[in-house]
Amino acid sequence: MKIGLIVNKDKENATLIAQKIVDLLHDEDVIILSSFSIELTNTQKYNTDEDIIKNCDVAITVGGDGTIIHSAKFAGIYKKPLIGVNLGRIGFVAGVEPDEISSLKKLVTGDYKIQTRMLLDVVVNHNGEQYGFTAVNEAAICRSALSSIVDIFVSLNNERIISYRADGMLFATPTGSTAYSFSAGGPVVEPDMKCILLTPVCPHALSSRQVVFSENSELTAQVLLPSNSKCYLTVDGQNSIELNNLDTVCVKKSELELNVIILKEKNFYTLLNEKLKERDA
Repeated sequence: MKIGLIVNKDKENATLIAQKIVDLLHDEDVIILSSFSIELTNTQKYNTDEDIIKNCDVAITVGGDGTIIHSAKFAGIYKKPLIGVNLGRIGFVAGVEPDEISSLKKLVTGDYKIQTRMLLDVVVNHNGEQYGFTAVNEAAICRSALSSIVDIFVSLNNERIISYRADGMLFATPTGSTAYSFSAGGPVVEPDMKCILLTPVCPHALSSRQVVFSENSELTAQVLLPSNSKCYLTVDGQNSIELNNLDTVCVKKSELELNVIILKEKNFYTLLNEKLKERDA
């Protein structure tokens, strides 16, 4: 069995935790695929995270939710199940805490379940060019810090349905409902549901509301910018592109899916409460 190990070396103790995982699986007839040197012989080194995931059977990330999101796009492309060891503050997507890494032996025995998560295809039409992204959490349209609020017009299946005057707006997946969308006042949705969330950011109207669309919806947003203002689309906090007045952002359910490994079953809302208590600590 080949297990991919994606490590965020910028996280404190990440390399130490990674070595513990390798030690744990050393006697389990497992080959570890990784991009950094590990002090055991049951390893294969690859140059990129994509190559690691492409060639593994299952993948483990060591870091925060950002590390999982970075790896999730490759896991979706190559249809590889993924689990994260949480070294971040919250870790909504991660399934294992550092003191629980012994449970990773279940990857070898197959004693786990797979939860399928919906992803979003995001296509930006910018200055006559198209740019495509895949969103695990959200696609966020937001004004720059020194710009005025913007007008955003949203169409459903090519028919305009709603407009916002706001600092910005988010299209989120169910997985992303506990991320930026949650902070902006959006609804909490169980992560294995299939829907698209629309959440305005600081809307300048009493009537502005969040909306939940079906998984078959195709949504398009266009921004009207005040003079001397700037606005950006950011996907999962990792990819960003500036938007002009005539640009459009089109969002729909992706054909790719993320398969998240579940080692221990726990009620989603119980887990949510635990994570939020940790945030307040």
